[in-house]
Amino acid sequence: MEKIVPIIPIRDGIIFPNTDSVLTFGRPKSLAALESSFSQERIVGFVLQKNAKLNDPAPSDLYNVGTLSHIERMIKSDGEINAQIKGLSRIKILEFMDDSPYLMAKVEELEDEISDTPEIKALTNHLVSEFKRAINLGKFVDFLVFMNVMSENTPSQLADLVASVLDLKPSERQALLEEVAVKKRLEKIVELLSREIKILELEKKIASKTQERFEKGAREVMLRERLKTIEKELGENDEDSETKELMDKLKKAKMPEDIEEKARKEITKLSQMNQFNPEAGYIRNYLDWLLDLPWSIFSKNTVGIKQAEKILDEDHYGLEKIKERIVEYLAVHKLSGKMKGPILCFVGPPGVGKTSIGKSIARALSRKFVKVSLGGIRDEAEIRGHRRTYVGALPGRIIQGIKDAGTKNPVFMLDEIDKVGTDFRGDPSSALLEALDPEQNNQFSDHYLEVRFDLSDVMFVTTANVLDTIPPALRDRLEVIHFAGYTQEEKFRIAKDFLMKKQMEAHGLSIARVVFSDDAIRFITDRYTREAGVRALERQIASILRKVAKRVAEGKREKVVVTKKNVTKFLGPVKFSSTSVEKNDEVGMSTGLAWTEAGGDILFIEVALMPGKGNLLLTGQLGDVMKESCQAAMSYIRARAKALNLNEKFYQKLDVHVHVPEGAVPKDGPSAGIAITTAIASALTRIAVNRKVGMTGEITLRGRVLEIGGVKEKIIAAHRAGLKIIVLPKDNKKDLEDVPKEVLKDLKFIFVEHMDEVLDVALTKTLPARSEIQMHTHQVLHANPPEPVD
Repeated sequence: MEKIVPIIPIRDGIIFPNTDSVLTFGRPKSLAALESSFSQERIVGFVLQKNAKLNDPAPSDLYNVGTLSHIERMIKSDGEINAQIKGLSRIKILEFMDDSPYLMAKVEELEDEISDTPEIKALTNHLVSEFKRAINLGKFVDFLVFMNVMSENTPSQLADLVASVLDLKPSERQALLEEVAVKKRLEKIVELLSREIKILELEKKIASKTQERFEKGAREVMLRERLKTIEKELGENDEDSETKELMDKLKKAKMPEDIEEKARKEITKLSQMNQFNPEAGYIRNYLDWLLDLPWSIFSKNTVGIKQAEKILDEDHYGLEKIKERIVEYLAVHKLSGKMKGPILCFVGPPGVGKTSIGKSIARALSRKFVKVSLGGIRDEAEIRGHRRTYVGALPGRIIQGIKDAGTKNPVFMLDEIDKVGTDFRGDPSSALLEALDPEQNNQFSDHYLEVRFDLSDVMFVTTANVLDTIPPALRDRLEVIHFAGYTQEEKFRIAKDFLMKKQMEAHGLSIARVVFSDDAIRFITDRYTREAGVRALERQIASILRKVAKRVAEGKREKVVVTKKNVTKFLGPVKFSSTSVEKNDEVGMSTGLAWTEAGGDILFIEVALMPGKGNLLLTGQLGDVMKESCQAAMSYIRARAKALNLNEKFYQKLDVHVHVPEGAVPKDGPSAGIAITTAIASALTRIAVNRKVGMTGEITLRGRVLEIGGVKEKIIAAHRAGLKIIVLPKDNKKDLEDVPKEVLKDLKFIFVEHMDEVLDVALTKTLPARSEIQMHTHQVLHANPPEPVD
């Protein structure tokens, strides 16, 4: 049915059919439409604006579906009209007829599409049930609306009544208004009501938790106050229970008198302070730290020297010097009764047992063990603690470690001391000076405690990979013990006696399931790892055991025997070749000995002569120090040309090329000096170098051979490669004490002071006459004549 009615735009609300609403109007066109309609049939159409901010919307700014409504009553006040509106039916605007003084439009009433089916009945019953649930969860609904919903209604009326009280966006309300199919409208309203119920449930849950926490806190305060009142009435204690507890702990702590007096003052201050004062929490935390420290608790060193040696041998293979040092400490402590704790510093490459030996020391001494990793620390407060004035302040890591140990004389390991950093927050390594100085650590002061604590009974153990990054002042306080790395034989014993047992337990296996042959262990050690320690070796063993564990888990019960032949089936192709000496004596090639972080290795140095202008070519990824060694070697040979029966101007027409194979591997250090010099001398004199001779030593321009480091690793590498004669600087003779005896008996050592002695040993025959050498140089030049230069 079509009719012409006034149209009033509304900004953000919608009037549904079968509902009552009270609205306020103030725009001129709206006021004119209301007054005109109220004086006639009181019928108007309300339509939602697409944009609520528009003050004078045009017909295009309105939706085309609205609500035909009746004006029940109207009250004017201060240029506004408050009107009670009753929604009648949905209308569709067919066309606008006029827009002055207000909008007039031809509209058509929309009929509901409804069918009386069980599904519609079920939807209405569910909607009423969910509406009640929302009310119970705290949704506010006007009482009249609630009564209307609970009354007998058609499905269409029920849908409109519930839709009018839902918390929806204007666009969602408009979509419900435009939906003429009652079933779809009911389904949408049920979905929207369920969403609102979920939100109400969450709000109720949050409110319940908040109320519960508040009630618990209030209850605790009330009970505490009642307890205090009861204690005072009974006259049992003039002080509160907390103060009494702190005083009892103070008596048991047996701390020095001046520190006890300070603690007593803090307890008194706390007892006179309101418990809700924020400072009370800071004082309570401070007292907890102060009273929990082991001021007078010691671990007794009851283990004998023989027993300590046995424990150290059980835990670690080799490391004789370290074990000897621990036994010495025990012996002195046993005789003197008290000894200032030594500050041991274990220095060596990763994986050689620096950290684990600390635990063994503690076990051998029957003391508690504490470990603090210093790697990456840049804040001085991490060592000395924070001032109490800061929120969240704590003591430094040393005091925290002492508290965790619970004794005054633990074995305290400061791990990775060479990796302590420095920035604007201070220098942590400087903060360690006081703690690690045996002469003053009995007065160690932490910023948080603000009282001295005696660390002289603590046995500090530090670890580092290198000494260079440790400041000299801190290094001076340390007793350095070098971990040189393990020999192949030592690695074999460690794998067989320690790693196998540890990894089998970790993988749930036993000897009944898997067995490693000795040859297999040696093969894995030699061809799958290249390191100073045993971490990579342990990983390779674990890799094999994982594969065995998989087979066992799949139900295969046959025993697995790992041999040298089937290792590659478990670990794949070998990772490292076994470096060995050349098969023949070669001219212009010598064998040097090198030190690496993974242990020792041999190094081949090759020299070739070419026609040229006296240039020295260096290749093989050499570092600056090694390049300087090559230049020093060349200068020495030029200076000693007569002694070597060389033409003094030989270099003017020759280029000398020094190359060290494996060019992808960086190489540096001074200890290849004599090997480089020997290779150059061999190339110039045409005398081969003995392939069985390995050499290491720094050379000076005058030919002196200087002392070098890493002797143990280099000799072990030479032995592994099959060398028989080792040339060492005379000053390195003392380092042979560290070399295993089974290695020493297979090698011949020659100690030299001058390069001439090296050449006598390394070259396969005595130097030829000068004429023969000149003939060789002439042959090199004529075999590859240089291009003429204009």
